[in-house]
Amino acid sequence: MKKNSLKKRALRIRRKLKKVNTDRFRLSISRSAKNISAQIIDDKNNNTLVSATSVSKKKSNKKKIELSIFIAETLAKKALEKKITKVYFDRGRHKFHGRIKVFAETLRKNGLNF
Repeated sequence: MKKNSLKKRALRIRRKLKKVNTDRFRLSISRSAKNISAQIIDDKNNNTLVSATSVSKKKSNKKKIELSIFIAETLAKKALEKKITKVYFDRGRHKFHGRIKVFAETLRKNGLNF
């Protein structure tokens, strides 16, 4: 796909999510070919509350799905420490498939509601 259409998709999804937002924070996720990162954002105050990424981790022989599970568990643990349980999932330009789906399922298992 072209870069413009990917940007449009991300903005369209984010716009729809912000319409229905009432009292939740946004869980934004981004992934590359090797890494995955996520952050919980407060859109009203425009600041990041919690973040987790696999970029800073040392190179290991973990598969990408295992890395997604590890980052999701880390993010959920940090969020629960700050008493954040309700978020809405902003998948950005990515389909809800593969590593993104595993990431979301792991977050649900560890106590986040979306």
